[in-house]
Amino acid sequence: MKKIIGFGILLLLLTSCSNDDSDMISIDNPEISLNIPTGFPEINSFVSLNKPTKYGVELGQKLFSEKRFSADNTISCSSCHIQENAFADHNPQAVGIEGRVGLRNTPSIQNLMFMKFYNWDGSKLQLENQPLVPIITHEEMDSSILEVIGKIKNDSDYKELFLKAFGDDNITPDRIYKSIAQFEYTLISANSKYDKVKRNEGETFTESEAKGYQTFQQKCASCHSTELFTDQSFRNIGFPLNTNSNEAGRGRVTGIPSDFMSFRVPTLRNIEYTAPYGSFGQFPTLKSVLDYFDNGVLEADNLDPIFKNNGAKIPLTEEEKNNLISFMKTLNDHDFIRN
Repeated sequence: MKKIIGFGILLLLLTSCSNDDSDMISIDNPEISLNIPTGFPEINSFVSLNKPTKYGVELGQKLFSEKRFSADNTISCSSCHIQENAFADHNPQAVGIEGRVGLRNTPSIQNLMFMKFYNWDGSKLQLENQPLVPIITHEEMDSSILEVIGKIKNDSDYKELFLKAFGDDNITPDRIYKSIAQFEYTLISANSKYDKVKRNEGETFTESEAKGYQTFQQKCASCHSTELFTDQSFRNIGFPLNTNSNEAGRGRVTGIPSDFMSFRVPTLRNIEYTAPYGSFGQFPTLKSVLDYFDNGVLEADNLDPIFKNNGAKIPLTEEEKNNLISFMKTLNDHDFIRN
């Protein structure tokens, strides 16, 4: 009788251990070692709360290209954020499901871990809070996060990736947002000709590029500063107005009149790949932007002092414009758009 009881206890212990093992699957999911470029601004403080991992990034990349995020299963993040366009597109304004046209131009996605604000108006301070915006916006995906989860919750590939990334296969909104952000944190662009010249890697500027760099430092660098080529400030630079009643630029977020039609200074990295330019694609080419600055911008009470104190313009000769464009093309990172 004692032997039978002892065997039963042993069997119970073995069964218990087996159940514990199944609930606590140990998966090697190491943090990804990112090569932080020398001289770049400090990393956004939220990155430390969601450090990119091997499977978190893999999951995020898959979700980034998931068309089931949209109501009719036709639009993913990557539909507008196209890698060969530095994760932007060539539409003046973003185009969502059923050809619906959005309010603004699709911004490029690069070096986001160094940014303090996201979106043209800086409405998001944390990258993990951004993915829901296109999902629920009528002109973009016109869906809901619960609808998205309902579509993918029984997908075996996703269940496996959520298990590897988070320790179990539970699919939650927070995990979706975190994994997409982890993928986007890895999109670092710092290997352009400009970077190679600065690192003394055997590259040199042409005469036109060197002159363009000089003009850039004199007339552009106060806004397009740091190695990000943006100071991340919000400015009204007198661009043609988007008359959509929902548009107010930074003022849409803050409610402060002096922020009306001010937008985050865009990065110039990979700028050649991201035409058209402006918050709603007002300008088809870089030349047209420089011509506009030279001819004079729209007056406004909150016009940036750089323009207000200089007759609402940045005077540029044709040679300076051509040289500036030559320099800006040295910010093209061919590896970034092809990986």
